[in-house]
Amino acid sequence: MTEPADHPLVTAVKPLVDAMGAEILGPDQAQPDDVVLSWEGEDVIAVRLPQLSDSLDHILAAMERRHGMPLAALDRKAKQSVVRTLEARGAFSVRHGVETVASALGVSRFTVYNYLNRENAAKSE
Repeated sequence: MTEPADHPLVTAVKPLVDAMGAEILGPDQAQPDDVVLSWEGEDVIAVRLPQLSDSLDHILAAMERRHGMPLAALDRKAKQSVVRTLEARGAFSVRHGVETVASALGVSRFTVYNYLNRENAAKSE
């Protein structure tokens, strides 16, 4: 068998696993909460999903890379866009999500709530 790192399934799912902040393991290392992926009936890899709080940190780091600067350095309009994206991705369902995002953006929790309220008011009109 091909080494797992060279397997086409690993090549196919690695970008998704990296984007989620998950971890690829050998199928023999799988724990009950891991997702084991098979190829042609053979277990090839296990994917360990991140904890929700770790996912938020990973999403924030990815957004900083995408913008090419710390999120706190963005202008107001860009920060509002970041909040909309994070809301769509469920960031505010995580415990202390608003506080974590506010800290990353360099704004207060109140400001994050204002961005969210403004967006929700615009949707309802």
